[in-house]
Amino acid sequence: MEVSKSSIQKAVANNIISEQQGIALYNFFQEENQHTPSFTFTHILYYLGGLIAIGAMTLFMNLGWEQFGGAGIVFISMLYAGVGLKLANSFARKHLIIPAGICATFVVCLTPIAIYGAQQWLGLWPDDNTVFRQFHHRIKWLWLYMELGTLVTGLIVAWRYKYPFLIMPIAVTLWYISMDAVMLIIDHEDLWNSYTWQFRALVSMYFGALMTLLAFWVDIRARNTADYAFWLYLFGVLAFWGGLTSQDSDSELSKFIYFCINLAMIGAGALLVRRVFVIFGALGCCLYLGHLASTVFEDSWLFPVALSAIGLGVVYSGIWWQKNEARITKSAQAILPKALQELLANKA
Repeated sequence: MEVSKSSIQKAVANNIISEQQGIALYNFFQEENQHTPSFTFTHILYYLGGLIAIGAMTLFMNLGWEQFGGAGIVFISMLYAGVGLKLANSFARKHLIIPAGICATFVVCLTPIAIYGAQQWLGLWPDDNTVFRQFHHRIKWLWLYMELGTLVTGLIVAWRYKYPFLIMPIAVTLWYISMDAVMLIIDHEDLWNSYTWQFRALVSMYFGALMTLLAFWVDIRARNTADYAFWLYLFGVLAFWGGLTSQDSDSELSKFIYFCINLAMIGAGALLVRRVFVIFGALGCCLYLGHLASTVFEDSWLFPVALSAIGLGVVYSGIWWQKNEARITKSAQAILPKALQELLANKA
């Protein structure tokens, strides 16, 4: 729970703590949270600058770099990486954790372009029209070498520097692998037929589920340190929900199960205090209710009335939960493993 200055001032006004204690407490929280990402102007500048630099070497890469040839691309990438590591070490010595993490992440994000250059230099890149600028918007098995190299580099750098933002390129790379690896075993000539699409959706769903479980394991392991699981949860849930939603079935039972899975995601998000579960779960529920309104009960005047009643029932269940939350939570957590109890306690 975030404690604001106004909350401390209210505590002082109600004589819960003295004014001097309020000032000391506020200064303590400010010092504790200066290295935690937050919506402040300083942190906005940090991440804006970092994302511009990372985007320049990834999403916004143009064909101009092809003029340097493979060796030139490798050399420039190594030069950039050296500068990034030097800045990361310099910021780390000054205890500027967020800028240090952004610079270390920048180094990891240089890995795909460096491997691309090395493949060109060694004559291992195929003679077709595929160039690096397509890396982030074309699904191809050719990218797997770059992705595996990025994964290894990301793990090494994350092990060395231990900044949470370093998990971002690792999570993105895992997501990319889940899409590109499928291209090794499907027919490239017919990517969009129903069978191929269903297969790709299934791979995405199962890979996303495994990635989400990995995030949960990381969350438990790092429960007393920083939030290393955020990016893994984000892209794991994205891959899982995207694959789940892309499934095609004419069965109303299957659609209802889809709705129940999304409700379970909302519950998991509330339990783990992870908004990504709630956002995608709510989207899924809205899609199902939209299906009911437009297809199943298209001409029924009673459906909106019943849906309104259900909505009010959910509101009243929230009131009941608020009254009994402490007792139910205490009883439920008592049967959980100790590590999970500690994780939930830290989220409270």
